[in-house]
Formats: sequence, structure tokens, C-alpha cells
Amino acid sequence: MVKEMDEREEIKRIIAQNRLRDKIFWILGLLFTVVGFVVLFVLLLDLFMDGLPRLKWSFFVSYPSRFPEKAGILSAWVGTALLMVVTALVAIPLGIAAGIYLEEYGRKNFITHLIEINMSNLAGVPSIIYGLLALGLFVYFFRFGESILTGGLTLGLLILPYVVIATRESIRSIPNSIREASYALGSTKWQTIRHHVLPYSLGGILTGIIIGLSRAIGETAPIITVGALTFIAFLPSSPISTSFPFLSFKWLFDPFTAMPVQMFNWISRPQKEFHLNAAACGIVLLIMTLLMNGLAIYLRYRFRKRIRW
Repeated sequence: MVKEMDEREEIKRIIAQNRLRDKIFWILGLLFTVVGFVVLFVLLLDLFMDGLPRLKWSFFVSYPSRFPEKAGILSAWVGTALLMVVTALVAIPLGIAAGIYLEEYGRKNFITHLIEINMSNLAGVPSIIYGLLALGLFVYFFRFGESILTGGLTLGLLILPYVVIATRESIRSIPNSIREASYALGSTKWQTIRHHVLPYSLGGILTGIIIGLSRAIGETAPIITVGALTFIAFLPSSPISTSFPFLSFKWLFDPFTAMPVQMFNWISRPQKEFHLNAAACGIVLLIMTLLMNGLAIYLRYRFRKRIRW
């Protein structure tokens, strides 16, 4: 009887210690979270206080200038938008196709295992390494020059591991019972993937795509390495042509700049007015990133709603 009472007391003591540890961990986690949010809020508040007065229409439609009050981001935001178009066209189809192959078609052998390891390692490679790789491959070997195409291909390679990993994880989360039910009704493997696996996994795939694009839109080192200009007072060629087939791809080989490069150029100058311009450019870049994330959330909601019904 005494032994049973001692065991109960010991159990109660262990439970009390675990509860105390859980409470301490909860308090520390909450404290660190609050500190992080406070620091982020202060930084964003300082950014908006400096940059909001410069956010006027003329700021968006003016070229960079040596006079800070006349300088704008027209060439920078157009270059960033075109870079994101090329990056998305390169990384999204290739990344999704690679993820589908590795998860659904590839045999589980040494080669696929090696590819998986290298794909995970590539996600952690510094961006400057991609810039140096692109400089030797796209600029000098393929002779694409210091162009939008080179910059887009560089950023596409940069975010490709994110898209592949997100695609694989999303496909892996789909229960095998869905595949088995599709096979039981006579569907082929590709029909099963196209009509059942991909629609259910599209939410996770979109999340990975937006994470990759959000990283690419703020990268500076790789596009500077491949020749992005710090000062450019003209726009790339128009993608619309007056002659058949009414499309022009000349803009792919035009020089370019981007908003992170423009911010770097302004923040490196001693005048405070240029620093205010850099803050305004940072606000625009932040809003563009939030809009991309909002679009991904909306698309994910629409796809999930369609599947539910």
C-alpha cells in the first residue's frame, strides 16, 4: 500500500514537472514571437514613414535620375515584372514536371535518391553561386548576353528546387486510395495524375511556387552578376508587334534593371533624398510580394472550393 502511494506521488511529481516545463516553453515561445513581431513592425513602420511621401504617380512613371526629386522606378518595376514572367515560365512547368516524374514515375533507386539529395541541397545554395553559374553558361557559352532572358533563366534555376520539393510533398500527401479508386474505374496513370492527384495537390504546389517567386523578386546578387544595370533610362522593346504574328521577342535580349538593383543603387549614395527613394521602392516591392501571395491564396481557395463541390 505504501509502495503504491509512493508511485502515485512520483507520477504526480513527474506530471507537475512536465507541466511546468510546458508552461516555461510556452512563455518563452510567446516572448520570442512577440519580440520578432515588434522588431518587424518597427522596421516596417520606419520604412513606410520614410517612403510614403515619395509614392506619387510621377515616381512610377519616371526614369532614374541624378536628381532625387525627379527620380522614379519606371524601368525598374517594368524590368522586375518581365523578369518574373520569364522566371515563372521557366521554373513552374519544369519544376512541376520534375516533381511529378520523381514522385509518380521514377523508380526508387540510387539515381533518383541522388537526385533527391542534390535537389534538397540546391535549395540551400547561396544565390551568388547561381549568378556565377549563369554568367558562364548563359552569358558566355550560349551568348544570351546581359539580357532579361539571362536574368529570368538565372532566377528560374534559383527557385526550381522550391517548386520541385513543393510539388513532391503535395503529391505525396494525396492518399493512395484516390489513385486506387481511379485505377479501378479504368483510368490510366496519367489520367489519374491529371484528373485526381494534381487538382488535390494544387494548393501545396501554388504555395511552393509563390515562396520561390517571393525569393526571386527580391534577389540582387545573381542578377547583378549576370549584368543587370544600376542605371537605365529606357524600357525594353514592346512584346507586341505591328506585323504578323504580332508578337515580338526582342525584349528578351534587351538590357534590364530590377527594383532590388535600383534600391541598392540609391541606398549606396550619400544623399538622404536617395535613401527616401529606396524606402519608397522597398514599399512597392513589398506590396508586389504581398499581391503575389494574395493571388496564390485566392487561387488555392478557388481550386479547393471547386474540388469540394
